[in-house]
Amino acid sequence: MRILFALFLASCCAWLQVANVNTMKSANTIAAGTWGGEHIALEISRNGAEIEFDCAYGQIRQPMALNAHGDFDLLGTFTPNHGGPVLRDETPARLQARYSGHVHGDTMSLTVSLEKDKVGTFTLSRGQQPSLRKCR
Repeated sequence: MRILFALFLASCCAWLQVANVNTMKSANTIAAGTWGGEHIALEISRNGAEIEFDCAYGQIRQPMALNAHGDFDLLGTFTPNHGGPVLRDETPARLQARYSGHVHGDTMSLTVSLEKDKVGTFTLSRGQQPSLRKCR
């Protein structure tokens, strides 16, 4: 009977360790779904994110991982748009961008930078609809 109890206890401990590791993995990435704020919409999936600005868009093509303090620093792209018609042979300039910030609960602070230039800092909330003003 003691052997059966010991085996049962060992299997429970092993299961709890696996469950804890899986919980930690999901706790170290930003929650998937829509995050919105003034002048920005962020749609996060487990593989990265699509970002829409008033007059630009961007992509992050890696999981949005957080460090132990809730911070992130990821590379992606930033593509400016312009008002008016888009020409048939027009190729948008896809620039390398850095997306960095902090997540606390359902609130995110996000800074977007291009080499030496800062595009801006945005405050987003999970589940909030964005407030975008498209360029004309």
